[in-house]
Amino acid sequence: MLGHIELRSAKIWVQTEKEALVRLEIKKQHSKGSWTWAGTQKSGAESAYCLSFDISQLEPGTTYVYRLKVGGKEVSRPYPLQFTTQQLWQWRTDAPDFKVAMGSCNYINEAAYDRPGKPYGGDYFIFEKIAETKPDLMLWLGDNTYLREVDWNSRSGVLHRYTHSRSIPEMQKLLASCPQYAIWDDHDYGPNDANSSWIHKNWTLEAFQTFWANPSSGLQPQSGITTAFSYNDIDFFLLDDRWFRSSEKLTDSCERKMLGDMQLEWLINALKFSQAPFKIVAIGSQVLNSMAVYENYAQFPCEREKLLGRIGAEGIKNVIFVTGDRHHSEISRLEKDGVVMHDITASPLTSSFPANRDNEPNANRIGGSLVLKRNFALFEFSGSRKERSLLIRFVDNTGNEVYRYNLERQP
Repeated sequence: MLGHIELRSAKIWVQTEKEALVRLEIKKQHSKGSWTWAGTQKSGAESAYCLSFDISQLEPGTTYVYRLKVGGKEVSRPYPLQFTTQQLWQWRTDAPDFKVAMGSCNYINEAAYDRPGKPYGGDYFIFEKIAETKPDLMLWLGDNTYLREVDWNSRSGVLHRYTHSRSIPEMQKLLASCPQYAIWDDHDYGPNDANSSWIHKNWTLEAFQTFWANPSSGLQPQSGITTAFSYNDIDFFLLDDRWFRSSEKLTDSCERKMLGDMQLEWLINALKFSQAPFKIVAIGSQVLNSMAVYENYAQFPCEREKLLGRIGAEGIKNVIFVTGDRHHSEISRLEKDGVVMHDITASPLTSSFPANRDNEPNANRIGGSLVLKRNFALFEFSGSRKERSLLIRFVDNTGNEVYRYNLERQP
């Protein structure tokens, strides 16, 4: 799997089936020169046989091919093993156009441990359809795996579930074709609706850090998975909606917090600092849905109002929340103090979906945007520096577009 890729560095994640010595070699695409050694590591059971290689001293805007030797034998794949570093465009040209794929709620069946009855997951070929769109990066919006009752009370169970979800054949080409970034939500954090009280969250944090190759993890001195990165001219802020989360059942609604004070203040400062034409904020739970149902941010009214009010008061324009969780897709829009915000919910990838969610009266939903089937979202950024625009598309698991929305940058 490709992880975070910068102008002069890249991460490559590897998992073997058993203990093995893994050697990574790279060279520039079409180069007639010899392969360059990029690292050797030994995989072990303690980390579920996972390894992460950090490659440095690369050149911007350059495609590299790589090969892996496991136990001295080269690994063969029916798709290219290559990556391209980000372009050095600043002060030189307009930012490149690019495409981001997004989705959430990935349930991979395992009959021995699933609930009886109709399988909850299916249509894994959606990952092949995502790969066919040739995104420049993929953003996983939480519930990327579903821990079961047999998993979450043991470290080995958590590692098994992550391994099981990551191993399906249909997913492999996508993982290798572009950088993969992720946040988590309740099901890859712990039991259903788990919050900061989850006693084994250090196990799931360790598993998340082991199986994803994000640029970093957590705000110091606190923990969690919060991080951020830039791709071309767009800034991405990956939030943790679980580590600091209180119960939405607390009697005092102003004591309920999803992000926590430190993370919220960091986000406001980071958004204010950002000069990106669009600021993408990834968070597992819906932010702009007006209904205080399930795990929507509306269940945390005081903290939600603080966040949205600060964005409006600070005049931080072009903030786009990207969310999952709900097993349906939709676009919500809200204006605060003349500042327009959007929330694009993309769900589910392979999990089951409801048939009656259209009865939920989200006052901020853009008419016609509700999608009640397995799908993913595509964000296509294009245009010159001062006229950057964003095309948002929902695509179903057969590869057919089911909704599109054009979003112009708010000046």
